[in-house]
Amino acid sequence: MTNTTAPSPLSLRGFLMLMLAGGLATIAFELYGEVISPLLGGSRLAPVPLAGSVFRAIAGFQSKEAAVLLHYIAGCIGYPLGFALVARPLWQKIMPGLPWYVVAVAFGVAQWVFALYIMAHLIAGQPAFLGFTKITWAALYGHVLYALVAIGITNHMTLARRP
Repeated sequence: MTNTTAPSPLSLRGFLMLMLAGGLATIAFELYGEVISPLLGGSRLAPVPLAGSVFRAIAGFQSKEAAVLLHYIAGCIGYPLGFALVARPLWQKIMPGLPWYVVAVAFGVAQWVFALYIMAHLIAGQPAFLGFTKITWAALYGHVLYALVAIGITNHMTLARRP
């Protein structure tokens, strides 16, 4: 079920709600990437080194602090705004009856393509999808988990406010 009365992401309330959802989803992503994936035999995720290679490609110099900042801005602000301003309106216009969790999985896959193909490959010069190694699949699962958490929280918060 969708909610057409969600606060605008451009309002302070809407933006803070997105940041909260993005922050909690980033924590879930980090927990998965640092603990759960390695425990399950998967790869440990390395989003900060990837962000560092993107930063180096764009800025021309290396900065670990900037890489950390870029990673957290993407997780807490960039991806949530991408969902709120692009994916959610498309969802509501094209397939409004589609369950939120199906949309979340699709958005997680889109994030994965953006991170591992556009950012890592096209901008930072890494192999496409990091060569389809174990980290590729851990990143896919991590991005889908991120999207499920972020969109689930956002969906819950907006539905809970329905009149």
